[in-house]
Amino acid sequence: MNKADSQYSCNQYNAESACVYCEGIVEHAAWCVTQDAAMAYAYGIVSDASKISPGDSLMLHSLGVAWV
Repeated sequence: MNKADSQYSCNQYNAESACVYCEGIVEHAAWCVTQDAAMAYAYGIVSDASKISPGDSLMLHSLGVAWV
């Protein structure tokens, strides 16, 4: 086999190209924040609690969530 031919048959994907959220290399997982709006919202409120909706805040408060 020619060296030039083997150069193009190698896998072009590597760990550095993986998504930082779901670690998908070829495609994102269905639950990835970049693909699912609900997951993006959840990730956003974990990162910055001021982004939570009033309804969600009330629901979590009624479930006993302590905001610290």
